[in-house]
Amino acid sequence: MRFVLTILALLYLVPSLFAVGKVQVYILAGQSNMQEQGVVDLDHPEYYNGGKGILNNVMKNPEMASRYAHIKDEQGDYVIRDDVFVRHQTKDGLKTGGLSIGFTSYSGKHHIGPEFQLGHVIGDATKQPVLLIKTAWGGKSIYKDFRPPSSGGEVGVFYKQMLAEIDEGLKNIKSEFPQIGKNYELAGFVWFQGWNDMFDKEALEQYEGNLVNLITDVRHVLNTPELPVVIGETGNMGEEVGDNMKAIRVAQKRAAERLQHAAFVKTTAFARPKEESPNVGHGHHWFGNAESYFLIGDAMGRAMVELRQLKKE
Repeated sequence: MRFVLTILALLYLVPSLFAVGKVQVYILAGQSNMQEQGVVDLDHPEYYNGGKGILNNVMKNPEMASRYAHIKDEQGDYVIRDDVFVRHQTKDGLKTGGLSIGFTSYSGKHHIGPEFQLGHVIGDATKQPVLLIKTAWGGKSIYKDFRPPSSGGEVGVFYKQMLAEIDEGLKNIKSEFPQIGKNYELAGFVWFQGWNDMFDKEALEQYEGNLVNLITDVRHVLNTPELPVVIGETGNMGEEVGDNMKAIRVAQKRAAERLQHAAFVKTTAFARPKEESPNVGHGHHWFGNAESYFLIGDAMGRAMVELRQLKKE
């Protein structure tokens, strides 16, 4: 009888043990706006516009207090999550650890990218541990640098490098993140890029097709034909922009519509004026406004959560 009760107890525990499940891995790829650029605490009056638009200041807005409440602890320090982790290979070395500020190509912990709030959103919606593999470089186009095999011509150096970093990250989960185990599931791919393709007529004309090919080829290489994909709009400087930027946005939206299990995330509403931002000369980087990057990550994260729910239905 005691043996039977023990077996029944173990069977009762199985669902909770399996609830931990496989590590949910998301790939975050693109160019400099995926890397970072949202300023956290730099407030030099000349170089950072006195701290306007930095994370430390935008979160003081009473109207936004509840939205930012989760990112600092009771002592006023930025939270480091123990269920969401980030891997980012930079030119200066590998950054790994629990999700917080500073997972950017810059040294120190003075910037954020979309991964910051995206990780919070996905982590809050996921029972299993989450790993974000971030692979991005500034000033890169799909037309050349990320050019996928299906587009013909020479395969882009950074397309290959992106896949190499993904492969390395997956192989090293156990050694780099021993607290979360080695079993994983590829859960999603987030793409945030487009600036460089705007300035070449042929690159702009081919952008939609090249992006569809890139997603299709990545899914094929990773053996995940239904991998959920989120494509972030190049929404810098809001709605009133030139024809080239409008064209790249249309191409991004149409690419998402052509792909199954994909979502286009509109971001123009998150643009902030340069006068309210720390890097007044960096329109290509959302003027470094941390609120912009926070809201972009939030929208991307919510889109991914919705995609994954739709995929399960």
